[in-house]
Amino acid sequence: MTTPSGVARGQGEASQGEGRAGWSWDPSLYSGSAAYYAIGRTPYPPELTDALVTELGLNGRGLLVDLGCGPGSLTLPLAPHFARVVGVDADADMLTEAARLAGEVGIENAEWRHARAEDLMPEDLGPARVLTLAQSFHWMDRPLVAAIAHRMLAEDGALVHVHAMTHMGIEGDEVLAHPRPPWSAIADLVRRHLGSIRRAGRGFLPTGTAGGDEEAIYRAAGFSDATRLTVPGRILLRSADEVVAAVFSLSSSTPHLFGDRLPVFTAGLRALLAETSPEGVFAEEMGPIDLDVWRAAR
Repeated sequence: MTTPSGVARGQGEASQGEGRAGWSWDPSLYSGSAAYYAIGRTPYPPELTDALVTELGLNGRGLLVDLGCGPGSLTLPLAPHFARVVGVDADADMLTEAARLAGEVGIENAEWRHARAEDLMPEDLGPARVLTLAQSFHWMDRPLVAAIAHRMLAEDGALVHVHAMTHMGIEGDEVLAHPRPPWSAIADLVRRHLGSIRRAGRGFLPTGTAGGDEEAIYRAAGFSDATRLTVPGRILLRSADEVVAAVFSLSSSTPHLFGDRLPVFTAGLRALLAETSPEGVFAEEMGPIDLDVWRAAR
């Protein structure tokens, strides 16, 4: 089935996550954040695409499948280097935004599938030359998705796991041309409105998202040794609107979580930003991005 925006909808019941205590995935995880995500998350640098083109010998052929694609943040920069790309996400609004952005930049070889990665059947999409997971794997049933990914890849395919933080920069001692966004004070403001335990959809994540054993998970699924590529960090200028959008792009502070307190929170957030930078311009030192390229051992 295809929506009016051209977004294909997947089938099947969504499976649960990895059993994180007190939390299971639900469709409201990023509810209302799609438009903010596209504005508030800093774009991946061109050097990331260049590194993958060189490492994987991308030449405009084959299929790319981007799992947890959001509004196409990684799908769209990579699209010109494949014959066909498919972005998969559990949030329909993210895919509508991705389709809109693809139209704006003239990407015509992209498809958008509304599904959880856990519900995909490898034969649904055909053998993929490359499969990507960018800031999404921690929300998934990772052993299950790694196994599905291994079966989905072509004989010479590769899975690329992108380790990045695009909503905010890193702390540093370097003096920048403009103030850094006051992320610590912003976190305090969120806690005052939403409580001290991290929110995530309708549930809570008192110990954060899953992590720490990704290498073992990929190896258990049949992947061979990974090659790590590192894209250097950079300094970016950001507007107050972009910082506000970054806050609302987070699962822990999506707009719907604030309910009728949203206007009060937004006013407080903008006041905090104006106090930090009256000109409304901020500088961010973005951290390096690591790319783990896993080969599908057979």
